[in-house]
Amino acid sequence: MKKWLSTLLIVAVALVIAACGTSNEDEGGSGEGSEGTKTLKIGASNVPHAEILNEAKPLLEEKGIELDITTFQDYIVPNQALESKDIDANYFQHIPYLESQKEEHGYDFVNAGGIHIEPIGVYSEKYDSLDDLPEGATIIMSSSVPDHGRILTMLEKEGLITLKADVEKTVATIEDIEDNPKKLKFDTEYEASLLPQIYNNGEGDAVLINSNYAIDAGLNPLEDAIALEAEESPYVNVIAVRSGDEDKEEIKALIEVLHSQEIQDFILEKYNGAVVPVKE
Repeated sequence: MKKWLSTLLIVAVALVIAACGTSNEDEGGSGEGSEGTKTLKIGASNVPHAEILNEAKPLLEEKGIELDITTFQDYIVPNQALESKDIDANYFQHIPYLESQKEEHGYDFVNAGGIHIEPIGVYSEKYDSLDDLPEGATIIMSSSVPDHGRILTMLEKEGLITLKADVEKTVATIEDIEDNPKKLKFDTEYEASLLPQIYNNGEGDAVLINSNYAIDAGLNPLEDAIALEAEESPYVNVIAVRSGDEDKEEIKALIEVLHSQEIQDFILEKYNGAVVPVKE
């Protein structure tokens, strides 16, 4: 009986050891994979930024990088999150906006790479072209001052206004308009994210909407806008990181993937020219 019990105990111990050996081996493999994979936390606007990043996720996984995407609905919080180190990078803003935020808030951020341009569009429920706008028409635009120079430059190119000769166009404001033959009125009281709803409500005579908000609201900039910013716009949307992080392996890998032919083709096919990829 004692011999039988001893044999049973030896077999039981052997099974436990074998089981532990298998478990440790499996965990070791998983641990190595986990340790070998770097997580990159990035904040982005829903459209098109997060959509582009989601397309890039599998390509980054092949490089051992897990992309953790947080979406934001405004233009303020993503930079605050980057400053507080809640995220490693953000992808939602163009270069002039980034520079203005750095100056205003003292952010020590850098542009790690330009990814795409979103041509800003003029939308109207009342008129089919800019030429149709009547005298005294109300133009509704974002309250974001860094966008004002961009919008005014576009309206100047379309022949609606003339800016002062000595003004730097990227930082132009309403006060820098020198000639306004149609006596257009400018309403700049609205957050950029609200502009599609303002347009759908039929407010104003024309509404200037950033393409990311337009697309997110179901608008097609190429079909619904009565005028669209030219593709040579300098307002490139970039990956922003804290100064020094641009040299990190995972940031360089992210830029490389976003500049890849696969992602560039995705942008062109997905947005049909409403979003234009760049490599700079």
